[in-house]
Amino acid sequence: MNSNRCDRIDSKPIKADRILVTGGGGFLGQAIVRCLRKKGLSVRTLNRNRYPELEKLQVEQIQGDIAELAVVDRACRGMDLVFHTAAKPGIWGDYAAYFNTNVTGTQNVIAACRKHEIRYLVHTSSPSVAYNKNGVQGGDESMPYPKQYLTHYQKTKAMAEQAVIQASSEFLKTIVLRPRLIWGPGDNHLIPRILARADKLAQVGNGRNPVDTIYIDNAAEAHVLAAEKLQQNQALSGKVYFVSQDKPIALWEMINRILQAGGKKPVTRSIPAGPAYALGACIELTYHLLRISREPMMTRFLALELSQPHWFDISAAKRDLGYRPGVSTEEGLKRLQSWLACRQFK
Repeated sequence: MNSNRCDRIDSKPIKADRILVTGGGGFLGQAIVRCLRKKGLSVRTLNRNRYPELEKLQVEQIQGDIAELAVVDRACRGMDLVFHTAAKPGIWGDYAAYFNTNVTGTQNVIAACRKHEIRYLVHTSSPSVAYNKNGVQGGDESMPYPKQYLTHYQKTKAMAEQAVIQASSEFLKTIVLRPRLIWGPGDNHLIPRILARADKLAQVGNGRNPVDTIYIDNAAEAHVLAAEKLQQNQALSGKVYFVSQDKPIALWEMINRILQAGGKKPVTRSIPAGPAYALGACIELTYHLLRISREPMMTRFLALELSQPHWFDISAAKRDLGYRPGVSTEEGLKRLQSWLACRQFK
């Protein structure tokens, strides 16, 4: 099945006159906005910048920092439903910057929802909040949070997720999604980085570690489904769901297929997982001591992410949300190749 649910007529669509998408200018945010606009719904976004793509969709844009309560308050005024996708991603950087965007920003969204009596909040989290050093194979939403995190992103996203779960109440219904490695046409982060580093990439580990990914249209669909089902069944409030392609793929196979889609050669060099982890630890220490702000070429987290299995059981999302990936990985790669053919990533 390779259709996009946003193009189909829903028997019970979202019931909301005004919808806010935080981070609406981002990769996922824009995909959700497109999905909502195809349904004829009125959308407002909260972004740091102004986006011509959103103007073409006739979307009202509020500009500002999500860490500022007054900005979030203004964006939430008059809304019925909020999709909160805004976040600071990455594996390196100042803790305060991650905390301000991911934690304070989420707290601001919750506070504004309560103030303006917004009934529904759909929050985008990350599977990385449930990572552990041993990898994950078929884990579900019952997995505990690890005692320690290797990145500020993981830690602050876990804090934000917990805040949304705890905010669930009679007056504010919340739901959390954990999409894994979102990719596809329009990606301005993962795919450009892979293609730009094509000649420098080295496989970490044996290359056979299976991981989850999710195509961009499927990720947007999952969010819209979550909003629909939350409105229909408020017993889902406070729950968390993994969403993916529902078909784990070897990470380095996926990377090579992305490289192929971009007209690049496959990765031929490799480094064992253990030495990569040790190298990451040494580089992290050096960067901390010298106060280097740019992202290191290797970290402990990156070594684990590139060498270990990370895939999750999405049975709960299938059961409660009716989620099924509408676009297969094969079809998604074809669409990606067509998109990349019109662009240049050096």
